[in-house]
Order: sequence, then structure tokens, then C-alpha cells
Amino acid sequence: QVGLGESGGGLVQAGGSLRLSCAASGRTFSLYPIMGWFRQAPGKEREFVIASTWSGGNTYYADSAKGRFTISRDNAKTAMYLQMNSLKPEETAVYYCAARRLPLYNNYQSSDTYDVWGQGTQVTVSA
Repeated sequence: QVGLGESGGGLVQAGGSLRLSCAASGRTFSLYPIMGWFRQAPGKEREFVIASTWSGGNTYYADSAKGRFTISRDNAKTAMYLQMNSLKPEETAVYYCAARRLPLYNNYQSSDTYDVWGQGTQVTVSA
């Protein structure tokens, strides 16, 4: 069983920053080497933000995230952090981390390809 837990969401003014965390747990965690961040605003579909590997390596960004969002990992490679800078009101959403077995290059933008999801953390960006 693999579990994911997000934290770090909150209220921030436009132009501000937040750092989200995603912690992985479970004995079979190593079976899900690919992780992604997604977000979902009210009334909208879940949207891809970033995809990478827990261990480090290639990272893919949505166009909207390039230059403003970055990811980092803890030394144990069981937690990943999403640093979000210059946030915009339209980025208000619930942010989710997810993990999957499929290789990174395989349709990483599709939320349907991820096997495990966290409960999400709310990010609200005020104008």
C-alpha cells in the first residue's frame, strides 16, 4: 500500500509564493517511481503542472509553470516539494500530488495514467 500526503497550501496574495510538500509512504512505494503535481479549480478539469521522478532526473513542466515553479526532493527521496512563485489568482485550486508505475515519457500529462493520489491541498491566490 502506498500513501501520498500533501501539505503547505494556504492563502497568498497575487505575486506571492508558496511551497507545497508531498510525502510518500508505504512498503511498495518503490513500485511507483514517477510522480506528478496536478491542480483542479472549481468547475474545471484536473490540470497537469509538473512531472518527474522521486529519485531525480528529467522534469516536465506545464507551460504555465515554466520559469515560476520548481521541484526539489528530500535526501531520502520520499518527499517532494513544489515551490510556486509569482502566483496568479487564476491558479487558485486544489493541488494534488500523484504517483504512477508508467515511465515518465509515457503521457505524463494525463491524470488518468497515475495510480495513487493524495488528498489535495487548497491554494488560494487573492487579487
